[in-house]
Amino acid sequence: VQLVESGGGLVQAGGSLRLSCAASGLTFNNYAMGWFRQAPGTERESVAAINRGGYSPYYAASVEGRFTISRDNAKNTVYLQMNSLKPEDAAVYTCAATLSPVYNTYYTQSRDYDYWGQGTQVTVSS
Repeated sequence: VQLVESGGGLVQAGGSLRLSCAASGLTFNNYAMGWFRQAPGTERESVAAINRGGYSPYYAASVEGRFTISRDNAKNTVYLQMNSLKPEDAAVYTCAATLSPVYNTYYTQSRDYDYWGQGTQVTVSS
């Protein structure tokens, strides 16, 4: 199984980025997906999560209304659209996948995930 993130980079505060996570080596629509982030000196935190069906996603309170998680099961890809970025959003963003026997469940804990990408850096200048 391989998860490959892309789309990170440097953006000014107030700007937008769209992260992508391409999955291979798994039956994508059997997996719930999540995005996590970790800034230096902090613990990894769940940012957003989405179930197999792609509906009723979870968002951390800090990103609610600014970030949107989505998935394209035909392309084996999950996305994170990040708008109105703030300097405190700067972190390494990593996608994760977990085999989910339940179609409409998302997962927000790192320990629930089976596979992880390598991460992509997001830097937000003030």
